[in-house]
Amino acid sequence: MGNKPVHDLPGIGRALGGRLQSSGISHARDIEGRFLVFNQNQEKFGNWLKDTCGANAKQQRDCYN
Repeated sequence: MGNKPVHDLPGIGRALGGRLQSSGISHARDIEGRFLVFNQNQEKFGNWLKDTCGANAKQQRDCYN
């Protein structure tokens, strides 16, 4: 997944992917890095997604899983 565009991740899609790209996050590996920074904590990761691109609870969960 690492080199795939961020919008290919489950729960992200084009709209959220565009918002993430505006924040400098363009690849799946960038999201994986955040996942690891938060020690795989679903709540912290989900909150970061919500704050960064406006992901709702389902989108957060889909991306986390």
